[in-house]
Amino acid sequence: MAEDYYNTLGVTRGASIEEIQKSYRKLARKYHPDLHADKDDREKKRAKEKFQQVQQAYDVLSDEKKRKMYDQFGPDFEKMGGGNPFGGGGGGNPFGGGGGNPFGGGEIDISQLFGGGGGGFEQMFGGAGRGQPRRPQAKGANIEQKITVPFATAVLGGQHQISFDRGNGKHESLTIKIPVGIESGKKIRLKGQGRSGPAGDGDLLVTVNVSGHPNYSRSGLNLSVTAPISLAEAALGAKIEIPTPHGTISVTVPAGTSSGKSLRLKGMGIKTSDKSGDLIVHLQIAIPEEVSDDDRALLEQLSYAWESAVQREELVW
Repeated sequence: MAEDYYNTLGVTRGASIEEIQKSYRKLARKYHPDLHADKDDREKKRAKEKFQQVQQAYDVLSDEKKRKMYDQFGPDFEKMGGGNPFGGGGGGNPFGGGGGNPFGGGEIDISQLFGGGGGGFEQMFGGAGRGQPRRPQAKGANIEQKITVPFATAVLGGQHQISFDRGNGKHESLTIKIPVGIESGKKIRLKGQGRSGPAGDGDLLVTVNVSGHPNYSRSGLNLSVTAPISLAEAALGAKIEIPTPHGTISVTVPAGTSSGKSLRLKGMGIKTSDKSGDLIVHLQIAIPEEVSDDDRALLEQLSYAWESAVQREELVW
């Protein structure tokens, strides 16, 4: 039975984006692989699978367009895109080949039209082609597929299941490997998974789109996150916990930190086989919406003591 993304996130079909994000954050923390590193293999595998399911569900339900398609067509809605109902790469050719060739290759081997084997063409036209070299047989056409993977899967690598039509009524599902650090627009080529042809099978070309994240963004191999801190933590300094793709780490907030200050954590971004990016933590002072009378009195006292630190006269147009 197909997975229900709403059940996966534990929300109703009418849930708001805020409810979806809140549930996602809670479940992502619950099933994060780092929190199950000391468990047995069975428990670690189950947590990893649940984590990937939560990521996939959030990817769809947090996107208004994909959520609408999902509500209408179910989990297989991604198969319905592309305009060409046969899934091929040719412009307007329902058989998937290029240049109007309905047999799947770039050129037509005329012998295919009359049974092949070297005799059909000559029998039809009285031997006019005898002695001339035959054109090489065509390889099967490539199939192009588009997928969207969760942000965490693109950062850490993982797996993604796709379904596609190989032609001749052959519908297949594959679990493909998503490389660590893949970016939107990149293609994964799966050799021999395209349409069949006389000279061999074509390839499957998968174009990857990476969904957004409610807290993190990326630039190349670097990751960025905004971390709220209290006024006291900014003024006096503190240790705060920051969740990262590689586990939760403790970060030192220097005393006298102003809102907007950034901390760079070397090597805590995306880690490929030969390079590592950084994690940039942007600190933002969070002020409560309501202030008690006692707190207001303390803040007024502080305002006089700290007034000299504010140099607004230096602002110029």
